[in-house]
Amino acid sequence: MQPSSTGASVATSDALARPTPRPDDRHRPDSRRAAGIRPDDRHRPGQRSFRRANLALFAAGIATFVLLYSTQGLLPVLSDDLGLTPGQASWTASVATLGLALGLLPASALSDRYGRTAVMTASTLAAAALALALPFAPDLTTLVVLRGLQGAALAGLPATAMAYLAEEVHPSALASAMGLYVAGNSIGGMGGRLVSGWVAAGFGWRWGLAASAVLALLAVLAFRLLIPAARHFTPAPVDPRALARTVGRHLRDPLLLRLYALGLLFMAVFGAVYNTVGYRLIAAPFHLPESVAASIFVVYLVGTATSAAAGRLAGRLGRRGALYVAIGTTTLGLLLSLADSLFLALLGLVLITAGFFAGHATASSAVGRTATEGRAQASALYLIAYYLGNSLGGTIGADAYHATGWPGAATVGLTAMALAAGVTLYATHRAHAGARRTEGLPSRLSAQ
Repeated sequence: MQPSSTGASVATSDALARPTPRPDDRHRPDSRRAAGIRPDDRHRPGQRSFRRANLALFAAGIATFVLLYSTQGLLPVLSDDLGLTPGQASWTASVATLGLALGLLPASALSDRYGRTAVMTASTLAAAALALALPFAPDLTTLVVLRGLQGAALAGLPATAMAYLAEEVHPSALASAMGLYVAGNSIGGMGGRLVSGWVAAGFGWRWGLAASAVLALLAVLAFRLLIPAARHFTPAPVDPRALARTVGRHLRDPLLLRLYALGLLFMAVFGAVYNTVGYRLIAAPFHLPESVAASIFVVYLVGTATSAAAGRLAGRLGRRGALYVAIGTTTLGLLLSLADSLFLALLGLVLITAGFFAGHATASSAVGRTATEGRAQASALYLIAYYLGNSLGGTIGADAYHATGWPGAATVGLTAMALAAGVTLYATHRAHAGARRTEGLPSRLSAQ
């Protein structure tokens, strides 16, 4: 069955085969009906409030990912200056995503109590303040500790942003809004790596980190000026037992578990590739200057385009079809990247980036649509898996690169994509089996 044209993402039964429908939002105690708000006043395309919400979350994504990946473009410079192996230097990137993963559930609970915009603002401001301290770190240990704290501070934005969009944007526009938010993530990831890498090539890694902090502060200011007030948020007390029950329900949901697995696997590829590509480009056979190697992160522009187009791709091919394209594109890119030709290696990186962002945008936009209650926690669980995938893939990929070179890092990515294909094939089997049972039901009833 082709998906509906609502713009919803892989969370529907067309995506990864839900056996039974979800309850309607109208039965939720914190629903729009209970709040006295008309069901149709959420932000829609063409409205000024929709444009402001999209631009605000775009800026928030830039701020988050400028800070989160500010050291990834500096890894070769850090290795040279501090005498580190790729695996040791990669901890400055991996520990930030690990800290973010650990802070997501507490932050999402706070957003249920104090509001989405308040938590997103506090989160980005605290992370930017820590960014100002990073250039003064005297050694690797201090730098890693500060990066872990920065990642934990950033946790208030990603899960909360996804919940904000799911609550405030009309379902018909949710996929496109989520795609633009993910596109902001890609711009931030690219901008942070480029700015820090370029500045570090001329003035050292400390100045590179300082430049990233300034860029992030500007994006935070834009977010605060643009974000519309939440109209569909109802505060709820922080209840650890209720939180545990909500998390338990999400972890027993087969569709959500498959989405979480896909997020982890796609991000494992990304961490393995981008934690090591800088080392590869400055080494034989390419021998690029560090400033040129840092410029490779302009490839993130491919992610911006594919994130924004992911909803349209799913509308044309079906949700699982979009996932198959994302997996196949990423796999092809990994295979091409093994060549000693600079052109083929760069083409492979473009395909890896395009496939990753298409897969992530398709899977992530599903979570808010699937979870009709506890959306912030559902999004937080997805992002926990996603950022754990980054930490695991980045660390394992860097160690594999140190041991065997680029083929080791590429093998980590290919293994993750093989597992992602298995998850999606299983979902396809479940969907086809469910369709056969549904089609056979009338004939069985008439035979009785």
